[in-house]
Amino acid sequence: MANPASSADVRSSQEIASEIATAIAERRLPPGAKLKEEALARLYSVSRTKIRAALLMLSKDELIEIIPEKGACVSRLSEREALEIFAVRRILEAALAREFVEKADEADYRRIEEHLVEERKALASNDTQLRTRLLGDFHVLLAEIAGNQVLLNILRKLMARTALAAMQSQSDHAAACSSDEHKLFIEAAKTGNADRAADLMLRHLDHVKEALRTNYSETGRQKDLVRALLV
Repeated sequence: MANPASSADVRSSQEIASEIATAIAERRLPPGAKLKEEALARLYSVSRTKIRAALLMLSKDELIEIIPEKGACVSRLSEREALEIFAVRRILEAALAREFVEKADEADYRRIEEHLVEERKALASNDTQLRTRLLGDFHVLLAEIAGNQVLLNILRKLMARTALAAMQSQSDHAAACSSDEHKLFIEAAKTGNADRAADLMLRHLDHVKEALRTNYSETGRQKDLVRALLV
């Protein structure tokens, strides 16, 4: 997170939320770290009302939890929860892959190709927060194109939870592999081979799951570099 803001450098709630999200993405704020309104207000030289608005933004993205009478803390996603989410995603996204192949047209594929370009840019810039969002948005975009609103709503909620785990434990190499696998999926989908597309989607999800599992233990050992500011 940034150094304390001066009275002449008053950040907006959105900017504050973005800085806290970046601290979570960069593993400087580990799961369970408390985010006290009063301390954050002093840190940024803003009102607690502005801090409260920033925390609400973060809670909507499920990056933090706001617990009545206790305050806010960085969300926890256990390894077991992550594995359960991926088990559900395997079922949903195998079906999604087939629906996508059936319904996607040329305009949809152009939209997907533009998205893949943005993924590669985020990877090249080493922007952990942006790359995590874009890698997750790829799956949401497939659901939008497939046109299944129920599936889309469910997938958005699942992606919000897995994004937290990805930001905190996904390596640069694993993120690059995910983008490569997105490209392979699209190449298969363009051929109209729904079976191969579904198989590639399942392999992709399994690779992401295993990469997160490999890094979970390391994540648990990360130190909170800003804890002293928040107590």
